[in-house]
Amino acid sequence: MPVASVGLKSMSLPEFGEPTVMPLIARSLHETRIEALMALAAAAGLDGVVVYGDREHAANVAYLSGYDPRFEETLLIVVPQRQPTLLVGNEGWGYAEICDGPYQRVLYQTFSLPAQPRDRSDALPDILAESGLRPGQRIGAIGWKPFGAGDAGFGEMTLDLPSFIADTLRALVGDKGAVVNAANLLMNPADGLRAINEADQLAAFEFAATFSSQGLRNVLQGIEPGMTELQAARLMGMNGLPLGCHPMLSAGRRAPYGLPSPRLDVISRGAPITMAYGIQGALNARAGFLAEDASELPPAIRDYVEKLVAPYFSAVVDWYEAIGIGTTGGTLWKAVHDRIGDPFFGVSLNPGHLVHIDEWMHSPVFCGSDIKLRSGMALQVDIIPATGGDYFTTNIEDGIALADDGLREEIAARYPEAWRRIQARRAFMGDVLGIRLKPEVLPFSNIPAFLPPFWLSRNSAMAVIGR
Repeated sequence: MPVASVGLKSMSLPEFGEPTVMPLIARSLHETRIEALMALAAAAGLDGVVVYGDREHAANVAYLSGYDPRFEETLLIVVPQRQPTLLVGNEGWGYAEICDGPYQRVLYQTFSLPAQPRDRSDALPDILAESGLRPGQRIGAIGWKPFGAGDAGFGEMTLDLPSFIADTLRALVGDKGAVVNAANLLMNPADGLRAINEADQLAAFEFAATFSSQGLRNVLQGIEPGMTELQAARLMGMNGLPLGCHPMLSAGRRAPYGLPSPRLDVISRGAPITMAYGIQGALNARAGFLAEDASELPPAIRDYVEKLVAPYFSAVVDWYEAIGIGTTGGTLWKAVHDRIGDPFFGVSLNPGHLVHIDEWMHSPVFCGSDIKLRSGMALQVDIIPATGGDYFTTNIEDGIALADDGLREEIAARYPEAWRRIQARRAFMGDVLGIRLKPEVLPFSNIPAFLPPFWLSRNSAMAVIGR
């Protein structure tokens, strides 16, 4: 049943702790993933698969091989009965060795940065042929974006690879072959390989989410008026883990845009403020006002909590209480839009999506979606109002996983430290915030559904106060 009423509540946010153990993905798991991909490719009538990656679009290659390009492009070529071939540039050569993935490295120096040496590698058509690609084959190309009915006529033959790679592949297979977009094999939100995660991968996501959420928690606990945005962002304590997106923190007139990185702008008392911190595998975000209470807001918006934050938090509670194994994406969409579908709230993006090495892998959450959520999915509550006016916004972005009995038992047995954090977060959400989670919902955030509208009132946040 939807929650009846919510409001501000004084509370103490527990210390959930930070990891002392780092989950790693074993080479054997990458080998298993490649085998699964080739089975799907064969069922789709493909003779082989090429997977593209670069610094911004590393997730598909990293998922299969453990290699994430740092400066250059890369191409993973997978053909049945052959060891996968990984093409790397000059600077990726040594890094690909230490990544120790199930591939043979091939130096392709055109992937290197401009003006670097290009005197020791063969031409791309020759490398592709040596890797097992042939004329007449049907090759699946995986970049980072599948295309669908809403993409203005783009479809299976549309590739999101650089033209020098796409053109070479098409020329190689010739008129009797084809190169098709196969991104859905990995990214389809219903049954793509990356939609369903193993215990090791979920533990790695929890590891990342603990640090990214703790970073925002540090800001909420330490920010003061008169700090610059850069000073406030330092409170996040970024520790060098690979980022999934640019760090974001902005206040004042830039804050409604959400995406700006911090500057030396001074944050004034009463200013709107937003922040997000994303590590590969997780992202967390919050927004509010740098104030003690509503009296420090402009008179016209002193009903900020009643008009915006309370209905928003009610929608978030409904989302959390609806989500579970077997819940459809359409059910989540409706739960949110029943609460805050009014144009005032300006909710336009999917209210939830799959999160992976990339912050937004895909989403099963859209109007009318009949995609059923499954055990092993990692999702992010991501409900963003955009009022476009003085009411600004409010925001919770946190990650969770869905895990059936067997998967929960595996995580608890193999990652007891992470399991203790998950259980403590569930207890806080239930006992303090009043959110009733299904047993399969595993919260990954150290600020789980913690929403303070006024950031200078450190121990006052939204909670369920009636049913």
